[in-house]
Amino acid sequence: DIVIAGGGMVGTSLALALAPLGLRLAIVEAVPRGEASQPSFDDRSTALSRSTQRMFEAMGLWEQVVAAATPITHIHVSDRGRFGFAHIDAEEQGVEALGHVVINRVLGSVLQNALDQADGIDVYCPARTGGTKLGPDAAVVTVEKDGTTVVLSSDLLVAADGANSTVRSMIGITAEQASYGQRAIIGNLMPEKPLRNRAFERFTEQGPLAILPIADGRAAFVWNVAESDAERALGLSDDDFLAELQHTFGNRLGTFSRVGKRASYPLSLSKALRLTAQRAVLVGNSAHGLHPAAAQGFNLGLRDVAALCDCIADSPGDCGDGDLLARYAVWRKADQKKLVHFTDGLVRLFGDSRGPMRTLRNLGMIGFDLIPGVRKTFAKHTMGLAGRLPRLSRGLPLT
Repeated sequence: DIVIAGGGMVGTSLALALAPLGLRLAIVEAVPRGEASQPSFDDRSTALSRSTQRMFEAMGLWEQVVAAATPITHIHVSDRGRFGFAHIDAEEQGVEALGHVVINRVLGSVLQNALDQADGIDVYCPARTGGTKLGPDAAVVTVEKDGTTVVLSSDLLVAADGANSTVRSMIGITAEQASYGQRAIIGNLMPEKPLRNRAFERFTEQGPLAILPIADGRAAFVWNVAESDAERALGLSDDDFLAELQHTFGNRLGTFSRVGKRASYPLSLSKALRLTAQRAVLVGNSAHGLHPAAAQGFNLGLRDVAALCDCIADSPGDCGDGDLLARYAVWRKADQKKLVHFTDGLVRLFGDSRGPMRTLRNLGMIGFDLIPGVRKTFAKHTMGLAGRLPRLSRGLPLT
């Protein structure tokens, strides 16, 4: 019924969400499970929003995920070198947690274990999509695996293969891409003072620095630095690296120590010019690749998944029907556009070093904390609870 090109966290979540509908599904994934280049199984951390939590609850996976996740009960946002700051508190919002932080490797393991036990899902991995042919009656996909070629015919082809999606190009959809001129350096460290379930986002001239609570009292960091400075920063000794990170963040958490293995990846913005083609659809980063500021990318991708599942569940029969795909595209357009503009605008606003803009940012953050209702509205959006939500995003099963 459906071929999913891309077996990372979004593609696998889609297959598992659709499994209760009794469809026959295939996943095609190029990178073997456990490889260092497989982002669903590396040591990056992912912040899961409330809507993502509800979705995994509806899928019966949350109990396993939350066992290895760390809740976020407070978010603190600041602008380095300025007095203004803003905060969001879970208790004030009437929730037990604003979100949870989980290591990708752990979440990937939960998804993989569920996939191993699911019925009706064929997994081609490692394999790659060699070509596609979209027609009025079927989406035909050529899969190359172990030197052999398999041809799959389906009602629907889903591109879930990331921001640099090859399948997106194969089905004739183009994307606008723009580099931020930054790289994200990721890793974990030990703070002297406990985070107490607090997450920090500190904006600097080079880019934002996020400190997130994870298991065993450690903190995950996502430090965005200029592309031209990334190689130097990665090459620093542990002590020198921690000293620079400490200087950037400050002493709110005491002295940093015991930094773990560091890695980096380039940051860019990508936006597909449309979400559907004949018998084909985009979800996740193949539709929208966001800057990691505000940690919204994966959660936005799962709302794509939830909306597509709703459309398919409500239209039994042909999963690639044109009207079904049109409903999906209309439904997702506003949420995707909002998050793209929000994250991109946030990075550009805080990256502007002109004096008037820095003053405006300070006034804005003070107003954020003082003006009634602003925090509540903002929190609702960051938790993924704004607008029309699909069943899974509300914690309701498809069937």
